[in-house]
Amino acid sequence: MYAKGMSTRAISDFIREMYAMEISATEISRITESVMPAVNEWRSRPLEAVYPFVFLDCMHYKVRQNGTVESRAIYNILGIGMDGRKELIGLYSSENKGAKFWLSVLTDLKQRGVEDILIACIDGLKGFPEAIEAIFPKTKVQLCIVHQIRSSMRYVTEKDKKAVIEDLKPIYKAVNEEMGYEKLLVFEEKWGKKYPIAAKSWLDNWINLSTFFEYDEQVRKTIYTTNPIEGMHRQIRKITKSKGAFSSEQALMKLMFLIIKDISKKWTMPVHNWGLTISQLYIKFGDRLKLDRGF
Repeated sequence: MYAKGMSTRAISDFIREMYAMEISATEISRITESVMPAVNEWRSRPLEAVYPFVFLDCMHYKVRQNGTVESRAIYNILGIGMDGRKELIGLYSSENKGAKFWLSVLTDLKQRGVEDILIACIDGLKGFPEAIEAIFPKTKVQLCIVHQIRSSMRYVTEKDKKAVIEDLKPIYKAVNEEMGYEKLLVFEEKWGKKYPIAAKSWLDNWINLSTFFEYDEQVRKTIYTTNPIEGMHRQIRKITKSKGAFSSEQALMKLMFLIIKDISKKWTMPVHNWGLTISQLYIKFGDRLKLDRGF
């Protein structure tokens, strides 16, 4: 019941009504604390040597801390392993994000056994590209195209949004990176004066926005957005949306762990057309895949 999002008080009331037993909300909270050793063990478990894809995104929650309510960012790292199956390989909490934070996260992954990540898909996380260059220098970064579009729209008036979105499509739907960049220059020429920030953000981030052009349609569909991890986040929010501020960071982590364990029971099949995907990755990355370890 706790893992499904019921509060300790609601669980206490339910048990009293259904079984005529008195178990206080405090006692239920104490009972659920027994999961913490499993949480800590799970967060430090050994990982695979190679992950072809990882997706990173964060969620924000309110936590009571020292008598006040503070915002806490929960960063999840979803990996696609050599067998094509999803696995949440990282769950981290932080008040601040930046290169120093991501350096500690990536160092943790490396210490747990990760030797290589082929492509990391992110939504513009501050400091991440610099940090991954230090820990996994061969990893390619792909910024989420959908997040980039949403970010651009913040600087566009309502009446122009539809036209701007239509003019962005030829950029990320281009046949290759060269054509995409040409379409970007056309976009900048048309809209750059009116919306300079929107156009500049694409130009400034083009290196990491255009990574997916190196692959065919199958791999592009997998990496051009952070949809795989956002889908997981939508499932988590269905359970946590009724929560106010968590009593502690430990209470938040405890519930996140239980929800994720429940969600991941359904991750039994490889991602769509994984055989074609891994074959293309082998042509591109060769021995870095270390196929003898899991394919």
